[in-house]
Amino acid sequence: MGLFDRIKQGLKKTSQVLNTDVRDLFKSEGRLIDEDFLDELRAILFKTDMGYEPTEALVAEVAKNMRGRVVHLRDVIDVLKVKLKELMAQDASPLHFAESGPTVIMVCGVNGAGKTTSIAKLACLFRGQKKSVVLGAGDTFRAAAVEQLGIWAERLGIEIVKGPEGSHPATVAYQAVEYAIKNKLEVCIVDTAGRLQTQKNLMTELTKIRDSIRKQIPEAPHEVLLVLDATTGQNGISQANNFAEAAGCTGIVLAKLDGTAKGGVVVAIRQQLGLPVKYVGVGERHEDLVPFDPNAFVDEMFDDNLPGG
Repeated sequence: MGLFDRIKQGLKKTSQVLNTDVRDLFKSEGRLIDEDFLDELRAILFKTDMGYEPTEALVAEVAKNMRGRVVHLRDVIDVLKVKLKELMAQDASPLHFAESGPTVIMVCGVNGAGKTTSIAKLACLFRGQKKSVVLGAGDTFRAAAVEQLGIWAERLGIEIVKGPEGSHPATVAYQAVEYAIKNKLEVCIVDTAGRLQTQKNLMTELTKIRDSIRKQIPEAPHEVLLVLDATTGQNGISQANNFAEAAGCTGIVLAKLDGTAKGGVVVAIRQQLGLPVKYVGVGERHEDLVPFDPNAFVDEMFDDNLPGG
């Protein structure tokens, strides 16, 4: 599938809910844009979990352009899409690669967010770009995480650096970067522990990992990606704030987008965290990770075959 088809696949549940509910607001002869309509529209947008402020901005935009008029479905959709693209706008955010030597990418996120699978998908993406990759299994406190990452590495035919169970994550990170340098590999992806009980622990752990990496490459890590689970919606954002601050995150990977009707959470992420969304997970296969395109994302939230289109 092409990029747009894969985004459509990832947004299928969100799009179905959104388009069905918005369509139901209208009759064939159109609908008067009054307070009742705006309240109903507000409730529908909330369902996608885009949050209070983006929802109010969208409703206000419809009111500003159409209040007191009888309009058709397509007219409202067009206004929503223009405003959503404005809210979602971000600089083109490809990953920052090192000018020479290995590019080091740290990946963080709470357990269960899809972190390990997202790392495998990133590795697959880089392999597709003909880049050589090594993984650092830095979530040393969870044997299952190390084992799962090892299985993915074997499937993808890439190297992995592991430490003994319970070894310090910073040591594994150091060894992974060292391996990448010695073997002239292009990308080193370092996993980090997902379950840390306090922000103080989180800060300390991530700082040690960064320091160990910088002993060998002073400007690394070149990217720090935060994996969020799209199915948790708004609940994941408050969690993300701690990680984003502690780790110095440079971007978001939104996992499991295909598993939720709350795809509007991407809007909330952009508004509340202010970080670029760099990739979205749109399926379970290791190739189901696509670069995030805000305009394509908004277009695929709405069905082009809606009446009046």
